[in-house]
Amino acid sequence: MSDFKMRGVIKVINDTVQITDKFQKREFVLNEPDEKYPQDISFQLTQNNCEKLDQIAEGQEVEVCFRIRGREYQGKYFNNLEAWRVDAIEGAKMPDPAIAVGDANDTDADLPF
Repeated sequence: MSDFKMRGVIKVINDTVQITDKFQKREFVLNEPDEKYPQDISFQLTQNNCEKLDQIAEGQEVEVCFRIRGREYQGKYFNNLEAWRVDAIEGAKMPDPAIAVGDANDTDADLPF
């Protein structure tokens, strides 16, 4: 089966979910910017690969290597994009955790500096 790559910005990172005693998964959403039709693509990591998102933050630009997986369950067919590698893009700006979205009490929120 072929491997694929996609670049984009991490939009959502979910916590790892323990499905059974021997199986865990972690889902995340990658925003693939497109001038006209940006796409939010959902991926999953499984087993030990779940740790690969521990050093990645929402808002960070990454490259994801993945496989398309499919299965049948009770007469219905399902597809998953199973990531096996997530790499931060060199030179891409890491989001600054000290910068928060301004609230109603933040009088400096609209300042350009």
